[in-house]
Amino acid sequence: SFVRLLRHAGRRVEVQNYIDNTGVQVADVALGFLHLEKKSAAEVRALAAQPRFDYFCWDLYARVTQSFETEPARLALRGDTLKAIEEGHGAVAELAEIISTTIVRCHLRTMERLGIEYDLLPRESEILHLKFWDDAFQQLKERGAIRLATSGKNAGCWVMQMSDAEGGTQNEGDEDADSKIIVRSNGTVTYVGKDIAYQLWKFGLLGRDFHYSRFHTHPSGHTVWITRADDGEADAPPLGHAAQVYNVIDSRQAYLQNVVVAGLRALGFDSQADRSMHFSYEIVALTPRCAKEMGYELSPEDAQRSFVEVSGRRGLGVKADEEAAARAEVDSRHPQTPEIERAAIAHIIAIGALRYFLLKYTRNTVIAFDFKDALSFEGETGPYCQYAIVRARNIWRKLAEQSRQLVEKADSSGSDSAFFDSCSPESLKVFLAAPEGDELWEMLLLAGSLGAQVEAALAAQEPAFVAKYAFQLAQAFNNFYHKHHILSEEDPARKAFLLTLTKLVERQLVLALDLLGIEGPEKM
Repeated sequence: SFVRLLRHAGRRVEVQNYIDNTGVQVADVALGFLHLEKKSAAEVRALAAQPRFDYFCWDLYARVTQSFETEPARLALRGDTLKAIEEGHGAVAELAEIISTTIVRCHLRTMERLGIEYDLLPRESEILHLKFWDDAFQQLKERGAIRLATSGKNAGCWVMQMSDAEGGTQNEGDEDADSKIIVRSNGTVTYVGKDIAYQLWKFGLLGRDFHYSRFHTHPSGHTVWITRADDGEADAPPLGHAAQVYNVIDSRQAYLQNVVVAGLRALGFDSQADRSMHFSYEIVALTPRCAKEMGYELSPEDAQRSFVEVSGRRGLGVKADEEAAARAEVDSRHPQTPEIERAAIAHIIAIGALRYFLLKYTRNTVIAFDFKDALSFEGETGPYCQYAIVRARNIWRKLAEQSRQLVEKADSSGSDSAFFDSCSPESLKVFLAAPEGDELWEMLLLAGSLGAQVEAALAAQEPAFVAKYAFQLAQAFNNFYHKHHILSEEDPARKAFLLTLTKLVERQLVLALDLLGIEGPEKM
């Protein structure tokens, strides 16, 4: 949604989804296939061709975590697995490639259902294989930004000393407390080390580039590119070389993001460090009610909490394919509507409910997600905002039965004042000075303030401002809808005036929701 706001403001934005295909999660799933499932790379490849491979890996990941608890000795295999994956050869690396690539394809399908598209998928493996890290590592050593620890708990590791301003504690009694490990003693690179190299590349400061190939085409026709270590396609577009970078990652990673920025400063790239923005957000959890409804067993302590944290390691989370509640609501309202149409409406409502629920909170708020709350047609929800659009469109649908000419006039006009030709200045003064005139003025002013809300949202990096605006406009229109019987209005000038207000609000509300990635359905 923030990307939509930036593009609406005329900014050229490149959307990247960093693929951590050499990290601990991939290593653990690979361990699960090798040691719990006893499957070869060929067998996993066959399984990956089946539907819902991502669901299988989700469950396997939780099982691997449990196996570490019951068989701690198995945890020692993780380090060897990580090293094999980083080196990029052998059966383990092949298995990791199958897992990560298939999961990325599953992820893209899910994101498409949510209305999300990407430009580039940079893979961590290429940062290693193309020696991005080697270059960054050499620069950091030459500038004295990192040092080799020779004693203490970090002995044998390359570490970066953090100042108090960068998130260190300045604990004079424990030098290790203010040191962040960049390279482990076994030679593997921590992900913050890879992130430093990646950040340098984003700004075009590394002197190296990826090779690129086409990976996926979104339904819109937009191409998703992926990084490669070799054999790139010659017609790949220019990528990277950003003027400003927003790293979208949760607030728990604030310290590590400080390490990345500190790395840039240590290399003398102060300007780029200043333009490295941590677009942080708090976690999304579940209400205990929601967790129970999804079949999760909660401890007595968790059942009393205001929220329950999701956890891949515990297998506790929400799958994005859940649309049953929205479908049931649509079925009850439109039992005669063809099934394929009801499914499409339910999808629009479910996506609108999910996106709005996540966007209505400011980024520093822990979100306790609940399906019933999100899908409610009352209150500050996506369906409530969508229903205001449906009401406006119902007016046009019914008006078409009364006067096709009026509707064609509204549709063909590029202006929101399509009906004002029927209203004299004197009539407008009368309508806006009537007892309800103040409310009409307020709705007009609110409808016209979307641009200011977008500017404020961009300045504060808070899409929630636009979500709040959409709700307030929907609320104002719903009050207007109940107070004014537009279709039965006998005064032609007043009817034209009310229709003009309806068209104005509808267009602004559709635009506001579109900026949030939410579609307005034809019926609900």
